[in-house]
Amino acid sequence: MKRNRLQILLYIVVDFLASAGMWLVFVPISQRILSNGGQFKPVYITAALVIGLYWVGIYALAGLYQKPFRKSRLQELGQVFKYTLLGVLVIFFLIVLDDPVLPEYASLRNTFTTYLGLQFGAVALLRLIITTRTQMRIRKGKIGFPTLLVGCQGQALKIYRELGKRKRSLGYKFRGYVCTASGSAVPDELATQLPRLGELAQLPQLVQQYQIEEIIIALEGDESRQIPQIIQLCEDTPANIKLVPGMYDYIVGSAKVYHILGTPLIEVFPQMMHTWERILKRLLDIVGAFVALVVLFPLFVIIAIWIKLDSKGPVFYLQERIGKGGKPFFIFKFRSMYVDAERHGPALTSDADPRITRVGHFLRKIRLDELPQFWNVLKGDMSLVGPRPERAYFIEQIVKVAPEYRHLHKVRPGITSWGQVKYGYASNVEEMVERLQYDLLYLEQMSLGLDIKILLYTLIVIIEGRGK
Repeated sequence: MKRNRLQILLYIVVDFLASAGMWLVFVPISQRILSNGGQFKPVYITAALVIGLYWVGIYALAGLYQKPFRKSRLQELGQVFKYTLLGVLVIFFLIVLDDPVLPEYASLRNTFTTYLGLQFGAVALLRLIITTRTQMRIRKGKIGFPTLLVGCQGQALKIYRELGKRKRSLGYKFRGYVCTASGSAVPDELATQLPRLGELAQLPQLVQQYQIEEIIIALEGDESRQIPQIIQLCEDTPANIKLVPGMYDYIVGSAKVYHILGTPLIEVFPQMMHTWERILKRLLDIVGAFVALVVLFPLFVIIAIWIKLDSKGPVFYLQERIGKGGKPFFIFKFRSMYVDAERHGPALTSDADPRITRVGHFLRKIRLDELPQFWNVLKGDMSLVGPRPERAYFIEQIVKVAPEYRHLHKVRPGITSWGQVKYGYASNVEEMVERLQYDLLYLEQMSLGLDIKILLYTLIVIIEGRGK
């Protein structure tokens, strides 16, 4: 939204100017500390501009430009200090390694603390001014966030009343509500004060139509079972999701509690990794997939010749799978089955599956049939590590037994997964549901460290030939 983009731009400009300015202040101070003397040079201005861009990049990777109107001043100071300390350490390691004459420890320590103090002080002070001014405007009602209430029973009415009675606004501007109950079950008081905007299935469209920035889920009783579905519907929208307490078991991801007049709201974060982790994960995917395709190219040629000699048909096999956000894509694999193996309909494979070729059995045992999926990783359909993608036909059967399966669509599917390593291939829907617990555990613990661990375990499985 335009207002958010302008606020983000304000933070970026302030960070850039403060960082560039403090570098120009720091250079002559550091020269005096290190007893280098010297005069101001025009190149220092160029260096200051580069340093300004460097700090904007650091703060962007840290996620400091997210949710520009919903910042806590105390949390802001902590984050700025943490990532400023990290950024200063990087700069000083580069300077020390590049300096043929290592400065004395005392001089280096004084230089380090001086720059850390200048950078943190300037950025933190200016950000604190912006954040404080923003919070004051929100409390006075000058800034508001279009809000959608999900629910229409007692809990929803209570939240609506409490937010409406506050003398200091929290910025919630209700546009209407969505009810899971029938029209006759809607409390008269809520129905007369807020318009009913539509049905649950229309949530993504309603968020776009009314430019909703905040969604408050206030369900109770049997309605609470629909919370996972609601979160999934809203997670690809720009709206912030909050819900009433007592529903932690329905959330896959992290949460933060906000107390409102003694009634806490839980903010749901569908993104399970920090911004810098997501960017680094994607970067590792691209580099890893590119290197793998180049290094393994001779092996690709050998496998292709072997497949052609073993049975008739193409070398590669394309199959539609469901990826991130429930979007379909075509997965690439080395063909391991006879042509028209599924002419009687989709079916999962088993250890003694007659549809699999002789070469196919070997390829599947050490996972070589999956190698062409590095191309899917480069395209952005997949990641190196993530829940294995399935076909829509089987997903429809799985969700009847385990609706939580849809949580796997929050992330890109992977060439390998924790479920694939710990369980292996599934030969029926029941086994797919059993494997699901490992993939849900991966979502809850998702990190770059876990990805590396899974990749190492996958290599062990391949070397030992334990694929099934």
